[in-house]
Amino acid sequence: MKKTIILTLFWALCQLAVAQSNINVLFIGNSYTDVNNLPALIQQMGYSTGDTMRYQSNLPGGCNFIQHCTNNSMTLICQGGWDVVVLQEQSQAPSFPDFQVASECLPYAARLVDSVYANSHCANPVFYMTWGRKNGDAQNGANFPPLATYNGMDSLLALRYMMMKDSNDASVSPVGKVWHYIRDSFPSIELYQSDESHPSMAGSYAAACSFYAVLFGKDPTGVSYTSSLDAATASTIRQVAKKIVYDSLSKWLRPNPMADFSYAENPTGVAFTNLSQKADSYLWDFADGTTDTAANPTHLFPSQGTYNVKLIAFRHCMPDTITKSVTVNSGVGLNSSHQTAVELFPNPASNYLRISGLENCTDIAVYSADGKKVFEKTSPSITEVVDTKNFASGVYVVRISNRNGETVPKIFIKK
Repeated sequence: MKKTIILTLFWALCQLAVAQSNINVLFIGNSYTDVNNLPALIQQMGYSTGDTMRYQSNLPGGCNFIQHCTNNSMTLICQGGWDVVVLQEQSQAPSFPDFQVASECLPYAARLVDSVYANSHCANPVFYMTWGRKNGDAQNGANFPPLATYNGMDSLLALRYMMMKDSNDASVSPVGKVWHYIRDSFPSIELYQSDESHPSMAGSYAAACSFYAVLFGKDPTGVSYTSSLDAATASTIRQVAKKIVYDSLSKWLRPNPMADFSYAENPTGVAFTNLSQKADSYLWDFADGTTDTAANPTHLFPSQGTYNVKLIAFRHCMPDTITKSVTVNSGVGLNSSHQTAVELFPNPASNYLRISGLENCTDIAVYSADGKKVFEKTSPSITEVVDTKNFASGVYVVRISNRNGETVPKIFIKK
C-alpha cells in the first residue's frame, strides 16, 4: 500500500474517532444513574438516530468516589477499551464545604481519571453534574447554610463538577444545568420522585438528553425516542438540552488540540518548531514521501522548492491539522532511495507484519498511536517479521534508523 494512501486512511480513522457513532461506555456512579436505567435511556436515544452505545456499569447505592477507587469500578476501568467513562459522585458530596471536598472528593476524582487515561488512552472521562435536592439539603444545611436551599446546593454542585472537569482534563455532562432551566421555565414538568432527590422519568430523560449531546456530539432534538413520556414533554426537554448543552458544547467538553508550527533553515536541514497547544503527540507529513512523529523535527528535503508540510496534533487521540507552504532554499539533502525501499506487508496487518528492505538499517522500533513502544529490534536482518497478534487494533508507526543517523517513519494499521 502506498504511503500516501496509508496517511489518508490514518486521517480518516482519526476523523471517525472524533465523530464516532459506535461507542463503548462505562458508567461509574450510584442510584442517580441506576434509577430508571439512565444508560439504557441513552442507548435507546442513540438507536433512534442510528448511533450505537454498548455499556457496562457499577452503580451501588450511595457509593462515592472514595469507594469507587477500591471496588469493582477500578477493576472495570483497568480492563481498558473504553471510549467514554462516566463518573458520578455521591449526590451530596461535591456540595460540602471546601475543606471536605478537597480531602474527600477531588483527590479521588483525579485518581479515577488518571486510571481511565492509563488504561484507555483515547477515552473521554465525563463527569455527571447532578442537581440540587428539590428543597435543599436540610440535614446538612443546618451546619452549612448554603445547602439549605435548592439554589445554594445546586450552584455548589455545578461549581465543583466544573472544577473536576477543568483540573482533570475531562468533560462534563451538565445535567444539573438542564434541570435548573426546566425548573425555572417549565415548572409543570416534575423532575423529582417523591423523595425530592432521585429523578422521575422526566428527570432521567433530561439527564439522558444531556448525555446524548455530550457522548455523540449531536443535537438531541433529532432524537425520536420518548420513553414513557408524552410527546410534548419529551420535546420540551430535548429543546432545553439543545439550548443548554448542544449549543454550548465546547464549554462542556475537554479542549481540543490546536496545531501550529514555524520553521527555519539551518546547515543541518529545516528545523520545525512545534507551536501546537494542548497536544500530546504529533504526525508530520513533509510532502516528500516521508513522515515523522517527533515534536520538533529537523528535516532534510530532497531538493529545493516549496512543500506543503502538514502537521497533525493529537490530544487523547483527538486530531487537529494545519498545512503550511514551506519554501526550501538550502536545507536539503540527497533523496534517500532507502526510504522508499523499505516495505511493510501486509498492511493492514493481522497476525504478523513483514518489514523488508532493511539492508542499511541499524534498528527498528514500533510505536502505538499513543507513543508507547511495542516492539524493538537492533541490528535487524534484511527482512524482519513482527508478531502482531497481541497488538490492539489501531494505527502504528515503525521508526527505522539507518547508518547515516537518519530515521524513516512508516505507518501500518493493525485490524
